[in-house]
Amino acid sequence: MPAWASLPVGDFLDRMRDQRELSPHTIDAYRRDLAQFFAYCDGEVIDSIQAVERRHARRYLAHLASGGYSKRSMTRKASAIRSFYNDAGRRGIVTVNPFEGVSRPRLDKPLPHALATRTVIHAIEAIDPGTAEGLRDRALVDALYSTGLRISELASLTVHDVGSDMVTVTGKGRKTRRVPIGRPAQESIRRYLSEGRQKLAGPGSGNALWLGVRGGPLGVRGIRSVVRKHVATFPHALRHSFATHLLEGGADLRTVQDLLGHTDLATTQIYTAVTRQHLRGTYDRSHPRA
Repeated sequence: MPAWASLPVGDFLDRMRDQRELSPHTIDAYRRDLAQFFAYCDGEVIDSIQAVERRHARRYLAHLASGGYSKRSMTRKASAIRSFYNDAGRRGIVTVNPFEGVSRPRLDKPLPHALATRTVIHAIEAIDPGTAEGLRDRALVDALYSTGLRISELASLTVHDVGSDMVTVTGKGRKTRRVPIGRPAQESIRRYLSEGRQKLAGPGSGNALWLGVRGGPLGVRGIRSVVRKHVATFPHALRHSFATHLLEGGADLRTVQDLLGHTDLATTQIYTAVTRQHLRGTYDRSHPRA
């Protein structure tokens, strides 16, 4: 990053971390995207953030396109820079956001993939609870499908979070919500806690609910490995399945929004398209005059 951009970018990232409480991963992504843009501007003989104009924004996007970047990457980078300039504008540092009004690449939004209900249930029931790892894996997959938690939320659970039929989690933006957990998942967790967890526990276990074979907390990577082993997919597919199956069962969209921890209802509405797709497929397969 050129020296003339380092201080304003650093100040911006500090505010994003302290005021909006963005994750370290998100902050690092912002830093990389802003450094890349301002390095490009430096090559265009620009020497301040105020000197960046709309034509530079358009040229930069064209530069990314010619460099083989995907539409999704280009949109993310443009969003990061737009956020930086919006913040600078609110603070009176710049008068114009060079990315304001610049058209972004149109993204094709793929529908989330939901597993069939019988596929999920069969995968859970096929996990052998005869070992401590088996008890953990069955409880983990069962809990993931029963609650629809994000993988980071599931990984952060402690033994104190699961003592009832509700799970308290802290999601994006440090927003806390309570999510019901089904009776089969409650029973799976109870068995894991009473028969399996103590066999995995070690000096570094602390209060973590999920433990690895060495006794430490099972992190996001470990959870991905467990889900891949038993369900042959990613943890987020179980979150998609959770939402889709709720809507198919008659749940209203607002309830599903609250359960998933979505801030914007539009984010949840994509699942209505998934259920319509499922209904159409079922009709085509089942009706004699489809």
